[in-house]
Amino acid sequence: MKKQSPHPIHSISEQHRVLGLPKPVHPLISVFNFDDMDHTRADTRPQTLVLDLFCISLKRNVTGKVRYGQGYCDFDEGILFCTAPGQVTSNITDDHKPSGWCVVFHPDFIRGHPLGQRIKEYGFFDYTVNEALHLSDQEETLMISVMTMLRHEINARIDLYSEAVLMAHLDLLLSYAQRFYSRQFMTRKPISYDVLIRLETVLSDYFSDEKALSNGLPSVSYLAEKMNYSDSYLSDLLKMYTGQNTQQHIHRYVIEKAKELLTQTNLTVSEIGFRLGFDFPQSFSRLFKKKTNVTPLQYRQSFN
Repeated sequence: MKKQSPHPIHSISEQHRVLGLPKPVHPLISVFNFDDMDHTRADTRPQTLVLDLFCISLKRNVTGKVRYGQGYCDFDEGILFCTAPGQVTSNITDDHKPSGWCVVFHPDFIRGHPLGQRIKEYGFFDYTVNEALHLSDQEETLMISVMTMLRHEINARIDLYSEAVLMAHLDLLLSYAQRFYSRQFMTRKPISYDVLIRLETVLSDYFSDEKALSNGLPSVSYLAEKMNYSDSYLSDLLKMYTGQNTQQHIHRYVIEKAKELLTQTNLTVSEIGFRLGFDFPQSFSRLFKKKTNVTPLQYRQSFN
């Protein structure tokens, strides 16, 4: 059977048409209940979609599963997940009948507004589905209330305040998502401890196998892939728990490894830099001094 190519969705109206929803009121933002979908048309809908839209979905009691990238998730308990433009979604089973709410908006809707700049700060748009937000009943009720207010404003008569009110509701929705994700990080501290142990193991194995000599410094993407997280989720999780993102943890490990080599071997500073994955010894020396306030040679001399 020939594999289907993802069906592109470039606009709100196109998404409504594909999902069997009523024509949208606003061309750039929409809030709909999944019960509004025409499920009799499920057999004719594309199984795989790629949206040029931001999407915030609150789903529960779904028959079947949904795939995101290489992973999948069921929604028996109800979760909230957010996707950015360009991400691919697909239904694993044909009986996919979601329940819940969805907010979609085109990037042009927030372009030129402060939210258009701040949207990059919301890392949860880059999380994978297994990193979705599990809401309490109270949190779910609150999110639905904001979505309902947003929907009401979209359907109201347009006046001088319409755009500002819509933007305020959307901003509030994203702020609540950020708050609840932070809560989820904090309430899963045993997971956080496990993440730190796994992070140290991956870094230790990387340098023990001397991969740095051929591949350079380990990247954030490399660590995230090894630990089965997205780049953004891993960095946010580490920052919430330790105050440092993934890149800072890499630098911390490298500096500790450098201190070990400076004090326990006769390798030159250049040789240590190359062994740790730096293309140029000057780059290694700059990072070392930035993190320790002394040069590698000064650090070595202090132990002699």
